[in-house]
Amino acid sequence: MKISVIGMGCVGLVTAGCFAESGNDVICVDNDREKIAGFKKNVVPIYERLLDEIVKRNRAAGRLHFTTELAEGVGKASVIFIAVETPSAEDGSADISAVLDVSGKIAELMDGYRVIVTKSTVPMGTYKKVSEMMASRTKYPFDYVSNPEFIRTGSAVVDFMAPDYVVIGGDNSKAMKIVEQLYRPFVREKNRIIFMDPASAELTKYAVNSMLAVRLSFMNEMSALCEKVGADIELVRTAMSSDVRIGSTFLSAGIGYGGSCLVKDAQALTHIGDSLGCSMTIVKSVHNANLCQQNRLTQRILDYFADKAKITLAVWGLAFKPQTSDIREAPAIFCIKKFLEAGIKVRAYDPQAMYAAKKLLGNRIETSQKSYEILKGADGLVIFTDWQEFRNPDFELIAQNLNKAVIFDGRNLYEPSYVRAKGIEYHCIGRPTTKY
Repeated sequence: MKISVIGMGCVGLVTAGCFAESGNDVICVDNDREKIAGFKKNVVPIYERLLDEIVKRNRAAGRLHFTTELAEGVGKASVIFIAVETPSAEDGSADISAVLDVSGKIAELMDGYRVIVTKSTVPMGTYKKVSEMMASRTKYPFDYVSNPEFIRTGSAVVDFMAPDYVVIGGDNSKAMKIVEQLYRPFVREKNRIIFMDPASAELTKYAVNSMLAVRLSFMNEMSALCEKVGADIELVRTAMSSDVRIGSTFLSAGIGYGGSCLVKDAQALTHIGDSLGCSMTIVKSVHNANLCQQNRLTQRILDYFADKAKITLAVWGLAFKPQTSDIREAPAIFCIKKFLEAGIKVRAYDPQAMYAAKKLLGNRIETSQKSYEILKGADGLVIFTDWQEFRNPDFELIAQNLNKAVIFDGRNLYEPSYVRAKGIEYHCIGRPTTKY
């Protein structure tokens, strides 16, 4: 099938790459000329596991094409996926101006029937706005399908090619069947394609991400309570996850969640509810709970050091989660800014996110390509991201390099008694100083 994908962010590029991998001819469109020029030279600016090789393989096979010309994407494809950004506006609502802008231009360029598929996360009712606006700009027929993405940053390719489920929302069975056919290669063993109306599809995306944010925030609040009463959040989590009614996913306490999805979507759902007089009271509290969790560890670190102007902290991890270079809403960035405001110097290491962090923070932080190098002469180590390489480090070398052997762990990577047996003072999330 010939398809086009508009918007070469993570969602758009993964969508395009995976559809090309299953044999489709895919045209990738973006108005960023520098980005498209890079793709044509096999430079993939997004770090996402397996994505680089998929892009290069399908470009070489002639199934993946990159252009800045929207007319090319519209003219050569029968199915057009819209995957442009929908960032948060100042009031927390989702800014769908890019979706509407692209949709209008598609309508003006159409020369026949097209299936228009929205991958971007959009509020309920967007399908009406897009459909009405397109109908006013073209004489040709089209059908609109809502197909929200549920891929996780860091495992997006795997999630796309082996999905738990696929949501297809529309009001035309022919168009929905066309989109279904594209997903068939990924659901051959278990058919988990769920058909629904477009409004339900749009809401499902917000509901899923907000539920995940709720689970994480609940566990983070439990971790704070654990610290007050001397309980161990890891033992509590183990018991909770054994309950089939609860399950084990998204129950790990930590410094808080980040990224472009959970934060943005919870705020957008809150705004939608308020605008309709239907307050999302639980979701509304999630954002505040997340900020409290980030502040909790940050303040503990700030209180630990007296003369902050003389302190240098080593930081492991800048991305909001492992297997990505994404620092959007990353707890590390939030906390580092607080450290810098207090006069603390910061040295940082991350396997993939240092370029993005330096671009954001400039010379306010030091970086190194070696994780242990930043420890030399630092007054403590703070861990913000649970990259695999941080999970079993050389604790003796850590202790030797630090001015004071102290670790503040925002991801509960280690067993407290083991680290302390290595002569290192260890502060983590929701765990007591002794193991019961």
